[in-house]
Amino acid sequence: MRFLRAAFVSFILITLCACSLTKYVPEGEYLVRKVSVQSDNKTIKTSEIKPYIKQEPNHKTFGLIPFPLYLYNLAGSDTSKWFNRFLQRAGTPPEIYDPVLTERSEREILKMLSNKGYVDAEVQVKVQKKRKKIAVSYFVTTNEPFVIHNFSYIIPNDTLRQLVIADSAASLIRKGDLLDRNILEKERVRLTTKFRNRGYWGFNKDFINYTADTTSHSKKTDLELNVLPQRVLLSDGQEKIVPHSTYRVDRVLFVTDYDPMNVAQESAERDTVLYNGYEIISGKKPYLTNEILVENCMIKPGELYTDRKVDATYSSFARLRILKYVNIRFLQSKTREGMLDCYILLTPGKNQSIQTELEGTNSAGNLGFAASLTYQHRNIFKESETFTTKIRGGYENLTGEGEGLVKKNFTEFGIESGLSFPKFMFPFVASDFKKRIRAATEFKASYSYQHRPEYTRTIAGGGVKYNWQTNRNRYRHSLDLIDISYVYLPYRSEAFIDSIINKNPITYSSFKDHLITRTVYTFYRSNLTPGVRNLDIYTIRASGEFAGNILYSFSNMFNMPKKEGAYNLFGLRYEQYVKFDADYAFTKVLSEKNSLAFHIAGGVGVPYGNSKVLPFEKRYYSGGANSVRGWSVRTLGPGRYRSENPEFDYFNQCGDIRFDASVEYRTRLFWKLELAGFVDAGNVWTIQNYEGQPGGAFALDRFYKEIALSYGMGVRFDFDYFILRLDMGVKAYNPALIGKKPWVIKQPGNKDNYTFHFAVGYPF
Repeated sequence: MRFLRAAFVSFILITLCACSLTKYVPEGEYLVRKVSVQSDNKTIKTSEIKPYIKQEPNHKTFGLIPFPLYLYNLAGSDTSKWFNRFLQRAGTPPEIYDPVLTERSEREILKMLSNKGYVDAEVQVKVQKKRKKIAVSYFVTTNEPFVIHNFSYIIPNDTLRQLVIADSAASLIRKGDLLDRNILEKERVRLTTKFRNRGYWGFNKDFINYTADTTSHSKKTDLELNVLPQRVLLSDGQEKIVPHSTYRVDRVLFVTDYDPMNVAQESAERDTVLYNGYEIISGKKPYLTNEILVENCMIKPGELYTDRKVDATYSSFARLRILKYVNIRFLQSKTREGMLDCYILLTPGKNQSIQTELEGTNSAGNLGFAASLTYQHRNIFKESETFTTKIRGGYENLTGEGEGLVKKNFTEFGIESGLSFPKFMFPFVASDFKKRIRAATEFKASYSYQHRPEYTRTIAGGGVKYNWQTNRNRYRHSLDLIDISYVYLPYRSEAFIDSIINKNPITYSSFKDHLITRTVYTFYRSNLTPGVRNLDIYTIRASGEFAGNILYSFSNMFNMPKKEGAYNLFGLRYEQYVKFDADYAFTKVLSEKNSLAFHIAGGVGVPYGNSKVLPFEKRYYSGGANSVRGWSVRTLGPGRYRSENPEFDYFNQCGDIRFDASVEYRTRLFWKLELAGFVDAGNVWTIQNYEGQPGGAFALDRFYKEIALSYGMGVRFDFDYFILRLDMGVKAYNPALIGKKPWVIKQPGNKDNYTFHFAVGYPF
């Protein structure tokens, strides 16, 4: 096996080395080998200049090997053969040096520097040729920049001038700053937004310009910001200067069946209804109630126009999943001066959908499959309520030796339903507050049946959840006000019960019938923007979970009797615990086809009061496609705990404390194919020395020695809408072998140290 692997690697290396990089570079032409940038000004980063360079070398996988170019060069010159055509399409042709692009790059860099205030900057280009390859270097000398010496306003309109002066502390332009045109443009946008939010509907940034006066032989600039008046063209062809004025909203009209593809918009079969001061124009079959339309509209008749309320209305209607398009237009009133008619044009989408999913699983050699069917209705009660039902089933064939087991398979069936309302539903709350918070309310219910060789378990649950956004939709919040789960185990094998009691009698309480009533708050923040690439991305997620406190307070208050040391409700022991989780991920874009991703996450759960141990379904586990990838799911930890039969000891390989950290380099190969190299670290621990989990407890003086390490490579297929991922993780440091040889990285030939994972989406 080792010989075959070595032979395969040797063949690949020999093949690549045998392919000359300049195989398809014509005589007299040059392959761009390297492009570099240097600047004498530390405030101007080379990363700022790079986007203005119009010709770069061929993409290098992991920043080292031009694999796509090698692939292209493997193709023969006979394009009639399909294999040659495939290699040419999959690879990338050599980047042939173009002096015109170099000159254009030089001009673009100078333009960028001039916009930042370095008007007298210089760029020197140095070209080095060697055989049929060329290296291009750009040397930037910024010289002395232009700076703002004095800054003043010229605003004839008294009202606008007062608005600007009163808010001058927020100005982006400061005395002594560089004469940066980008900053000047941002200030134009800021003032325009401010004016439009004060009722100046007809104002745009073209009414703002600058006058710069530079003293001779000096880099000091006197800058003036000018706010120009409106110029109206009269019927006789003459222009008339008109001061900017504010506007108020006169009428608000909803058109619920607007067709953006039909300019004429037939209106013969439409009905118009007046509801609470709003006009609603709908077709023969209204699909939204008048109440839900008005409830999501932040624009009110008679109020001063403001962009802020227009944006809030867009955001509010975007939550109505029955709508496909939303367009808001304003027209000046034909009958009332200084008034606007607001048209909210709504286009409905499909209200029902069915989705199926089929997936295969391979967990530690155990083959299985899972299938699901999801039905969704996006307007079940004509208020854009979303009703969702998902049915899921799975089967997995278990191998290995399990004591006392007859049927070596795992089957699962589940159904979950939810009804989501696009509004905040809570008693005794003012309607204005409900409208302002714009929260969605979700009622959910679920049932799951799980059959393993050791036991049969059913979980039934339900709850109420709220979702909302704040800070201009930058922050997302969710609150599970009440979430109830009833765990029932109708069957447990004697061998399984004996195994748990003998190994870990405390954990046995997790495999009895019990009740969980919890409240969960989750915070989420991300700068991820759909459709935007080449942007550094970060996500932050944090949550807190509390269970059983209210029930425990009542039990204490009324001195209810205990059973086996715990309070019960309707004969069921209820759980009491607290959990906190935090997760941070950051992806640094190095170039168009290379990125470096970081991830760190942790959590802790503490049982108390009515519980001695966290419920099994609430405990943490490590290993798997999104954790430490050198291990399969639930085969790592806790701590240095070592299982003799991890396949059937998953109930012991979990804990109360979790830590995960990863770094992953991602590089595009060709077509949809992406390659990744990664290093993972992490483990779980228990908060106490539980019997049956020796070495699993967390301790400050040794936990860092029990952090598992793995590394590996992965192949991903990026189909834009989803990503298929195949990762191979290799154990590097195994804490279960502490005292023996934990650095298993020294045993690369051991097949037990390799684990494969197939998943959808990135691990973080």
